[in-house]
Amino acid sequence: MNNKIFNWRLLVFFFLLIAVPAMAQKFNPDVTVDEIKKDVCFLASDELKGRKSGEPGDLEAAKYIREQFREAGLKMLYNDGFQPFGLVTAAEPGEGNSFNVDAASFELKKDFLPYAFSANTSLKAGVVFAGFGLEVDRDSLKWDDYKNLDVEGKWVIVLQGDPDLDNPQSPYLEFSSERSKTLLATDKKAAGVIFVAGTKFSEKDELGSLSFDKNASRYAIPVIQVTRVVANQMLGGSTIETLETELLAGKKPVVKSQSVVSANVNVLLKESETRNVAALLPGTDPVLKNEYVVVGAHFDHLGMGGPGSGSRQLDTIAVHNGADDNASGVSAVIQLAQKLAAAKNNKRSIIFVAFGAEEMGLVGSKAFVNEPPVATEKMVAMFNFDMIGRLDPANNGLSIGGSQTGKESEELMNRLNTGFNLAFSPEGVGPSDHASFYLQNIPVFFISTGAHPDYHTPFDDADRINYEGAKKVIDYSCLLVNEVANRQQELTFQEAGPKFQRSRGGKLKVTFGVMPDYAGLEKRGLRIDAVTPGKPAEKAGMKKGDIITAIEGKKVGGIHDYMSRLQTLSAGQRVSVDIIRDEKPTVLIVEL
Repeated sequence: MNNKIFNWRLLVFFFLLIAVPAMAQKFNPDVTVDEIKKDVCFLASDELKGRKSGEPGDLEAAKYIREQFREAGLKMLYNDGFQPFGLVTAAEPGEGNSFNVDAASFELKKDFLPYAFSANTSLKAGVVFAGFGLEVDRDSLKWDDYKNLDVEGKWVIVLQGDPDLDNPQSPYLEFSSERSKTLLATDKKAAGVIFVAGTKFSEKDELGSLSFDKNASRYAIPVIQVTRVVANQMLGGSTIETLETELLAGKKPVVKSQSVVSANVNVLLKESETRNVAALLPGTDPVLKNEYVVVGAHFDHLGMGGPGSGSRQLDTIAVHNGADDNASGVSAVIQLAQKLAAAKNNKRSIIFVAFGAEEMGLVGSKAFVNEPPVATEKMVAMFNFDMIGRLDPANNGLSIGGSQTGKESEELMNRLNTGFNLAFSPEGVGPSDHASFYLQNIPVFFISTGAHPDYHTPFDDADRINYEGAKKVIDYSCLLVNEVANRQQELTFQEAGPKFQRSRGGKLKVTFGVMPDYAGLEKRGLRIDAVTPGKPAEKAGMKKGDIITAIEGKKVGGIHDYMSRLQTLSAGQRVSVDIIRDEKPTVLIVEL
């Protein structure tokens, strides 16, 4: 062999020996501020337009996360790392919407607008004014707008809001939503509902937007909002202004109207596809590798904001970049994946997952546990990172939820603490994706530096992240994940708090003890995602996956109907609950 050729080949060999490992590992295995900043700045860039579920920026974020997992050498799960699922993300008026009072026609968006939860249908009928559309009989709180009214087969005109609008703690608040009022109107056999804003509700005589409230359930009757100018044409000489004044003065106005209202409603619910991103780091122990630790964070955000988005600045349409919520949490998952994959000393296997559609009601994490890549019984713990980018250097406070869902969790976190002022919250149910895992009897760790004034506003930007603080959180979290992945005995799960969330006002007198489907993906009724042992539903025989269609013979079409029905029940009462189980209807008797 020619010596020159041999020397050349030897040179190439030594070059490859040095270069190939460097090329195979494109990331820095150490957690660095620069790496965190790179992740956050990409995910929270204006180009991704707020990463709203189902939008192009949402897909670009998912591709970026998958590429980081791939570069770390992880094994892609599902379909090349993507677990797709569908959801409804928006509502918009379709063709053919119309609204007429006698011979007068009105203009869509200027004079009238349907609600996203309206039925797509036509109706021609007379009208009845039904005040605030309330029927309340609770202790000393009493109000009945339907007393002595025959609304069967008619449109009911209803004021938005309630009789105590100046009071932010109004006792009527829990009964005053448009969905609650529509449900009551259907119970009264009204054929349609027309909402209008009184002067106390809105000084300007303007329509609200056709906003989607993150729930896809709809009613069987048309539901429309109109301006006061339009409403006054239906009232036979009365006006909304005078009727509102009479109602608030304690009088019950009587309206005699001969008007006939004809309307056609066509609202299109926009169905989109989004996805979870999931990858696996296999364990090194021949036995423990068959157990799994899940490390996750949601990557979606609020898009451009606006009504129904969850933005706290409803009057501002702008990119909601979501740097802290939750680009910071996703960066934590990416950095942990890269660091732990480089070390390869995890006895248990670790699943790294970025969840889609958390802001739509934990839809992605529910899809993950409903169709898991491994049996949920094999998942020994779940770490959820949601907003870890605003560590306050003044107090070094770090919040960890689910601290008592594992019997050994608090001891472990205190022992490995690297200088944080730890604030534990014991309960496993909370407003983020770890709740979906707690419902499967999996110990959870919900790690966060907490909310701040920029939360769910356009000001949650990358330049406001405390990157040094985020690095400290990730370094500490790495110790926790390593400990759980390598300890000989898995954490001992224990219930910590109820497996359901109370209503926003916390005013429910009774509860079934279930975790319902908040997104309304089931069209036939309310799907039950979990049942709490020892609570009324479990004692009655209710199971996960049951679909509630009625309570006491009254229809339940989704979470809003369910909550409204519960408002009317009392402790000690026995109620019939119609359900669908395994595609067959049946009835349960629940004792509250």
